[in-house]
Amino acid sequence: MKIAWWSSPKVRWITILTVLMASPLMAYAQETTEATAKGLAPLDWFIIAIYAISTIGLGWYYGKKQTTTKEYFAGTGDMPWFLIGVSLFATLLSTITYLSIPGEMLGKGPIYLSSLLALPLVYPVVAYWLLPLYMKNKVTSAYELLEIRLGLSVRLLGAVMFLLLRLVWMSLLVYLAAKAMSVMMGVDEKYIPVIVLVTGSVSVIYTSLGGLRAVVLTDFIQSVLLFGGALLVIAMITFDLGGFSWFPTQFQDHWDTQPIVTFDPTVRMSIFGTVLSVFCWYVFTSGGDQVSVQRFMSTRDIKAARRALMTQLIVVAFITITLGLVGFALMGYFQAHPELLPTDFSFDSNADDVYPRYIAFHLPMGISGIVVAAMFAAAMSSIDSGVNSITAVVMSDFLERFGYHPKTEKGSMFAARCLALAIGAIIVIGSSFVGAIEGNITVVTGKTANLLVTPIFCLFFFALFRPKAKTITVWIAWVFGFTTAILVGFSPEILHAMGHDDATGISFQWIAPASFIVNIGIGLLIHNILGEKTEDVVSEA
Repeated sequence: MKIAWWSSPKVRWITILTVLMASPLMAYAQETTEATAKGLAPLDWFIIAIYAISTIGLGWYYGKKQTTTKEYFAGTGDMPWFLIGVSLFATLLSTITYLSIPGEMLGKGPIYLSSLLALPLVYPVVAYWLLPLYMKNKVTSAYELLEIRLGLSVRLLGAVMFLLLRLVWMSLLVYLAAKAMSVMMGVDEKYIPVIVLVTGSVSVIYTSLGGLRAVVLTDFIQSVLLFGGALLVIAMITFDLGGFSWFPTQFQDHWDTQPIVTFDPTVRMSIFGTVLSVFCWYVFTSGGDQVSVQRFMSTRDIKAARRALMTQLIVVAFITITLGLVGFALMGYFQAHPELLPTDFSFDSNADDVYPRYIAFHLPMGISGIVVAAMFAAAMSSIDSGVNSITAVVMSDFLERFGYHPKTEKGSMFAARCLALAIGAIIVIGSSFVGAIEGNITVVTGKTANLLVTPIFCLFFFALFRPKAKTITVWIAWVFGFTTAILVGFSPEILHAMGHDDATGISFQWIAPASFIVNIGIGLLIHNILGEKTEDVVSEA
């Protein structure tokens, strides 16, 4: 039987190239497996390879139907709200969630589950405060709105901040995913760059081929794999222990103190701080991140966008609870089988490695391949969406804004796909540098995400609710807000550099609230002092 997508010479060459890039890693993994009877078996590798090749085929299938860059970046404008909602979850959380929540629950305690309390608060704010404003102005890049209200310089500032945010974010998640996958595959950490190369290559290839429609559909498939892999781990541990004895019935000695409210900003996490931080992240991301805005604008109307948002939040709740249970199950399993852990292993300091270790050494052949495919899928779901959104911003906010207009739609499509490949290469290279950031996955992602998400959203706050603010006002407020985010997020490193080796610094949970309060407060103060502008900022462009 002839397979349509395989008949394309382009797809055949891309697939062969991907396999060739992966072959050194596969050879080493096979050697390790034979030597230690651990790691992935040939069947596991076969499952992973089939998934990667099928994903490329899907990108080619949708790519051959596209004729315009508008469809490449925004789909058809009437994409199903359910798929958009799942895609929002897969894009914004993905591998980070898959790794961080089990490690956080196992190593630090159940406090992260209190983040679920923020979700009902997020929905009305985004659905009835932000979405109506965005859906009235369907644009390729959200940052076009900044120029209309505040001028060209603010648009470019928002676009540059977004590019930095997504490049750092994707480099980080690719590195973390590759590090975890090296454990699951049973290979040495020196092969992390190879894993990064293969994961990034497959993601960028099918994204550059298929555009947003391919991204959204593969995000859905990847979310199913991710959720299924987590359920498999819970089922296996429950079967092994003969029931739910793994569920903790008392507070563990190695868990952090986790107060409801605290006035000590150095306390790592509190329930109030968790709810506030998560609320800020979702609202600010929905209102200022091109990844989110792009998906909302790909829906038919405001009702569909709200349904997509509701779907996203429901999926987040289910996945958070499921992965929290995975963390508890892993803790119970290894407490029942302490002989399976290295002698120097600690739940406190090595919690993020427990999930990958269980997948690598304790799942049956075939099931390991499915779960690793889920991890592979989760990494790709963030890469593909980020690459597509970054490409849209570069094309709209920089190239087209300053006069680059290919003579044909075919030329525009070619330029967009070349950009996607170039951005993917930057991410692969950038992942080599993010390992220097200290902290567990939850802390590291909190620092990198909130450092840039909040200042971007504050630009939209002024554009949407204070559009007559002077451009200089917005710039000054941004400087103060961004500086605050840096000082709070990296306060431990700053204090250590100043010689205070015992200082813990301010908790990462206060980055977004502090940055927002300073940014908006300074901006409104200066706005009241300087007054409103009278000229039409559109003429500035």
